[in-house]
Amino acid sequence: MPGERQPDIQISVDHLIKRFGAFIAVNDVTFDVRRGEIMGFLGPNGAGKSTIIRMLCGLLRPTSGRAMVAGVDVALNPERVRQSIGYMSQKFSLYGDLTVAENLRFFGGIYRVPQKEIAERILSVVEMAGLAGREDSLVSTLAGGWKQRLALGCAILHRPPVLFLDEPTSGVDPISRRRFWELIHELSDDGVSVLVSTHYMDEAEYCNRIAMIDQGKLVALGTPAELKNRALPGTLLLVECDEIGHAIELLGSAPGVRDVAAFGNTLHVLVDREAGQTDRLIAWLAAHGIAGARVRPIEPSLEDAFVQLVTGNREAA
Repeated sequence: MPGERQPDIQISVDHLIKRFGAFIAVNDVTFDVRRGEIMGFLGPNGAGKSTIIRMLCGLLRPTSGRAMVAGVDVALNPERVRQSIGYMSQKFSLYGDLTVAENLRFFGGIYRVPQKEIAERILSVVEMAGLAGREDSLVSTLAGGWKQRLALGCAILHRPPVLFLDEPTSGVDPISRRRFWELIHELSDDGVSVLVSTHYMDEAEYCNRIAMIDQGKLVALGTPAELKNRALPGTLLLVECDEIGHAIELLGSAPGVRDVAAFGNTLHVLVDREAGQTDRLIAWLAAHGIAGARVRPIEPSLEDAFVQLVTGNREAA
């Protein structure tokens, strides 16, 4: 159970609540993260993701509930928690007027890495981040992707068992994001537990499990495949046709249609699970002036699942 830490559980959150005056930023959240697991936090801006991470890092005190990180209660001993974790914020926080090596040495001192090990640790991080040959470069001269890899290296210099990443690839190009995630998986393979917040749907697919957060609540928790299968109460159809805007209006009132969303030059249409829905949709569009529509069933994307789960949470609220 959350709150009763098992040997392979590195993060245990039990009915966590955080209030700021009358505003409830985190509302009764419960989950666990196992050793070596990558847990993704997926949610819109202001959902409460960063607030949860800051509580787990010992930077904010919970209003109620309990959180354990690496066997330490974050409310009772936040300083000890901070010694056992790596943390990377969404805002780049290294020193631009220092070189790569100087930043690493500085954070090695902050994290109290033994002096006899610091050179070997720095070399390891430089190789991991692909920064060999750039040790004497000023950080301010590095491209965004290099900066993020360096920030990750500084966060793991002391080899923590738990790593928190708060939207670490925001504003980074796709190739650099892919390399960054390769590094995260290498850390996971070494047994590091990673909790990473993101608003990129493709990044969330890289996680072992995803916690969807909305309005401070844990809306859903599971693997990407589980969330896709659980979220949609019907069959998802892909519709290709002319006059996409007009088709959205028409399909919104079509029998058996639960939801319609535009995806590029196509539509994703959620319909009741009934036989013949594809033919009925084609006939409905033709009867209303849109002939030649192409309709076929598709597997839901994580974005489809996210929209349905968040919308359902807000309607219930």
